[in-house]
This record gives sequence, structure tokens and C-alpha cells, in this order.
Amino acid sequence: MTITKKELKKEMILKAASDVVREEGVDKLTLEAVAKQAGISKGGLLYHFPNKEELILGMVERMSDHFVGELHERAEEDPNPKGKWTRAYVETSFSEEQDVDGLYTALSAAHFTHPKMLKLLQEEYQDIQHKLEHDELDPVRATMVRLVVDGLWFAGMFGLAPPSAKLQQQIIEELRKYIKEQS
Repeated sequence: MTITKKELKKEMILKAASDVVREEGVDKLTLEAVAKQAGISKGGLLYHFPNKEELILGMVERMSDHFVGELHERAEEDPNPKGKWTRAYVETSFSEEQDVDGLYTALSAAHFTHPKMLKLLQEEYQDIQHKLEHDELDPVRATMVRLVVDGLWFAGMFGLAPPSAKLQQQIIEELRKYIKEQS
């Protein structure tokens, strides 16, 4: 699949928006700031994203698509069907391929500027939760794994006493053992 110049430009703008939020905070996310960060005119930005809402929605969609795409890929490649969605959720959530900071910033921007934009993510998470509950594992245990993973994300996103990198890695290893015991 060939990526067009227009798609590349949109991707560059979305990365710039994520950088603005990460470096300066959600309250500094303006079309002007994003255009400056991307090195384009405000008119050039408006061609791709006609308003701030569309820009934020683009950020959320971009990060959601990346996450869900990798999640599905990991689950489909897993040779053991029992617990594959739960394992895929843990591995995708902490994958180096995931722009976790980008997802944090997209979620923050969506939540603080227009909460109903979270509807897209709510629908995606409902589908993920359904898959976990029907993953041939105890649905309570699979859900507990998801909630621990989400808790680690949100602690990091909002600075709510996130564990050190070492402790977080130990928690992830315990989750892997926990899933393996159930598989």
C-alpha cells in the first residue's frame, strides 16, 4: 500500500500535535502551535484539519488504529488460542512499537477538550473487553489483567504515583506469569 503525500502530511501534523501536548501541555494545543511545530502555515494545517476538534479526533483515531491493529496482529499470530487476546493486550500495551506517550497525549487532549470524542475509544475498548471475556480464560482474571494494564497507563498519563520503570517491568512479568498459569 502506497502512502500519499497528503497522508504523510496529515501524519506529520498529528505527530506535531502530539509533541505540542507532550512538551507544553493540553492547554497549549492550538492550531497555531501545531502549525509552528509542524513547520507549516496555519492555512496548510486547516486544509487537513478544518478545526481543533478534527485535529484531536485525528490524534485519537491515529493512536487507536495503531493500538488496535497491533493488538489484532499479535492475537492472530498467537498459536495458542486460549488467552491469546489477554496476552496480546499486555504485549501490545507495553510494546516498544506503541507510541504510548502519543496515546497519553491523544487521550488527554480528547478528555480535556471534548469528552464525547472518547466515544471512539469507548467502542474500541468495549470490543476488546468482549474479546477478553471470551478468551477461554476466566473472564474475571482476564479483566483483572486489563485493569492492571490500564491502571499502569493512567498512573503514567496523569502522574498518579506511577511505579518506577523497574517496578513496572516486574508487574508486567507477574501479569505474564498470571496469564500463563491460566492458559
